[in-house]
Amino acid sequence: MGKKVVVLGGGLVGSTIAMELSKQYEVVVADINDKTLSKLKRGFGVECIQTDITERKKLESIIEDADLVIGAIPGKLGYDVIKRVIEAGKNMVDISFLPEDPLDLDDRAKHKNVTVVIDAGIAPGVSNMIVGYHNSGMKIDRYECMVGGLPFEREWPWEYKAVFSPSDVIEEYVRPARYVENGKQITKEAFSDPELVYFKRIGTLEAWNSDGLRTLLKTMKVPNMVEKTLRYPGTIEYLKVLRESGFFSHQEIDVNGIKIKPIDVTTQLLMPKWELKKGEEDFTILKAKVLGYAGKEPVGYEYVLFDKYDSKTGIHSMSRTTGYTCTAVAGLILDGDFNKTGIITPEELAATDGLFPKIINYLEDRGVDVNVSRLY
Repeated sequence: MGKKVVVLGGGLVGSTIAMELSKQYEVVVADINDKTLSKLKRGFGVECIQTDITERKKLESIIEDADLVIGAIPGKLGYDVIKRVIEAGKNMVDISFLPEDPLDLDDRAKHKNVTVVIDAGIAPGVSNMIVGYHNSGMKIDRYECMVGGLPFEREWPWEYKAVFSPSDVIEEYVRPARYVENGKQITKEAFSDPELVYFKRIGTLEAWNSDGLRTLLKTMKVPNMVEKTLRYPGTIEYLKVLRESGFFSHQEIDVNGIKIKPIDVTTQLLMPKWELKKGEEDFTILKAKVLGYAGKEPVGYEYVLFDKYDSKTGIHSMSRTTGYTCTAVAGLILDGDFNKTGIITPEELAATDGLFPKIINYLEDRGVDVNVSRLY
């Protein structure tokens, strides 16, 4: 097989990435939880290592002979791990929803002559790529995106399941939402500006402001940009109650003489409730518009990406859409189609001639439905 890929994190998304890449490359998966690795150990020809990658020497040893490193770990660990992978001189593709600004590591990555593509999932990821791709051929005046992943069956009380770390999902509920209006960046609380939106294959969902624009706020001079999260109607109210009651807080409290972060307790309680069970069907929906001008002519495009659970492979949609975007980008680097050094945003990657259509084709080849229409 030749080239070797090390996947850091063997959860539902990490395992999907590993299984897909193992079709072409030698793959090693590292995770601290041996139970998480058990599925991969039973087959797929993937080597598994149970270890703590937050320990520098252990991480360096695992990635020493890797041609590419994939980061599929909780966001709170992402920044430090990316920094150490850069220091080791390894190329990387990362999907961590880290709270820090990864662009702060750009000079370090360039100095080490490595390529690190960040936010290489569905959103952030494909959502950013849409803007970067069209920005090279038109002057974008407005970008709007709505995205969400949900189980088909609405099960009380949450009506929600996730393939990601609950702490990363909760970040969407507590992190202030930033968007751009008339050229000015505006910050509101998450859950602001709610609206109900109808989708043909799904029905009505609830959308609210979330902090999903990420690097677009720095890299794109678009006067109007917003991204909203999609959930089943009614979600906002009970999440607001939990948030305002402190269940999502990182501030330690004293409980019978023991210091506890409420978020840690909440995460542990939610993990089994939010876990997608084997065979449980889910879907991913992304709807994005780019509106603007090509010269003086008004131009507009709409993207609707839809995917659902694959009963043949048993892979959940949220794992598919995030994981396959990541493996598409990984393939571009491993095959030499992209070799620019530094911290590379999805929008920068998509602006490179021919790469964004390749990624879309890659997703479609794996059963993800991507419909693109010209509005005018």
